[in-house]
Amino acid sequence: MQKQETIAFIDGQNLYMGTKSAPISWTVDFFRFYKYLKEKYKVATAYYYIGYLINENKSLYQKIKAAGFILIFRKHQIKMIGKKKGNVDTEIIFDVMKKLYKKEIFNKIILVSGDGDFHMLVNFLIKENRFKKLLLPNQKYTSSLYKFINPKYISNLDNKDIRKKISTQKKEGAP
Repeated sequence: MQKQETIAFIDGQNLYMGTKSAPISWTVDFFRFYKYLKEKYKVATAYYYIGYLINENKSLYQKIKAAGFILIFRKHQIKMIGKKKGNVDTEIIFDVMKKLYKKEIFNKIILVSGDGDFHMLVNFLIKENRFKKLLLPNQKYTSSLYKFINPKYISNLDNKDIRKKISTQKKEGAP
């Protein structure tokens, strides 16, 4: 029997904007976040989706990859880059559904986003017993569509205890 694994799909823009718009803005430490996903949720593979490739952000992309994430960029027409937000929702939904269709071996899925565009996917995965957790970057700006989901499937990354584990902020009392 092959090992069952959990896969994480991260909406990078939603994570970034959610942490920046928190009452006390904070930044995710990619290494600590990846470790948190592995230890807390037994994530074997974590996909980090970003709107589009910008040369000025190469060091950011290197940090994300060095932490262990598989970095995925949304494809855009060259003339549209920089003129619209890098919406990755359809790519994430398509990639999840493709894994299900191809019967790839995995147990559960974790989604990092508060974007309501994923609510149909989340509901479907829950019904199929393939969903583990929705990790919300910012509870205040989470879609109201998620208020109907069983709370056992939801965790808030802006919870102070979780934020301490995955933030670049220094711990209290640290130099």
